[in-house]
Amino acid sequence: MLKKTIYIITFAITIMLLAACGGKSESSDGGGQLVTISGSTSVGPLAEKLAIKYEETEDVKIEINQIGSSAGITNAINGVSQIGMSSRDLKQEEVDSGIEQLVIAYDGIVVVTHPSNPVKDLTMEQVKQIFTGEITNWKELGGKDMEIVVVSREDGSGSRDAFQEIVGYESGELIRNAIVASGNGNIKTTVATNKHAVGFISFEYIDETVSALAINGVQAQAANVLDGKYELSRPFLFVYDKEVPQAATKFMDYVLSADGQKIVESAGAIPLTK
Repeated sequence: MLKKTIYIITFAITIMLLAACGGKSESSDGGGQLVTISGSTSVGPLAEKLAIKYEETEDVKIEINQIGSSAGITNAINGVSQIGMSSRDLKQEEVDSGIEQLVIAYDGIVVVTHPSNPVKDLTMEQVKQIFTGEITNWKELGGKDMEIVVVSREDGSGSRDAFQEIVGYESGELIRNAIVASGNGNIKTTVATNKHAVGFISFEYIDETVSALAINGVQAQAANVLDGKYELSRPFLFVYDKEVPQAATKFMDYVLSADGQKIVESAGAIPLTK
């Protein structure tokens, strides 16, 4: 009798374990899957638009957490997120970790001022002088006699890293009294409400609340980025481990598809081909 009871209990436990394993497999490889994404606040809005459209046709849930490029890359390396989002190139130590990268779009970084500011064009050297404190008054640039208020991104931001690398200065050279804002949206709001301010944001955040400046006489336009004429540009990346789940791979395939690239363009980013 005891042996029969033990057999029944063992059989029941086995059935429960098989059911649990089956459920786990379905959630990672089959229907009702979850794709986790984290990283850049520049790539984030685009990824959200792509995810919304993708979820309409696939039995999948995509969770996106906008926490900055460096944090997203770290999450992808450590397996915290299936996909990391980056708005800067990978650093050598990140490449050495074995992480894969996928260019999903291109973006321009736009230097923006308050709409009332008469200055509409700067050289790259002038941009550097503004952000490092060599030029501190708009009258030095043909504008009004008023102090320049520099607005920059936080440490770890892919936009800040890319901007500094292209313009040609280090984090330690940033003017000491710069306002440090977290996210493109916060920079745009700060500049839009301060006549003295200058900052930088991603192409997709441009609207009538700020004035987008030309750089070296070249307008901040998608065609100029693809032609290589507009210097302040960078790739939008998805980064992932080689063992990324199939659901995440399928989503990345969708992003590169014709339908996905149409969403890229409609979202204000620059598709891989035009």
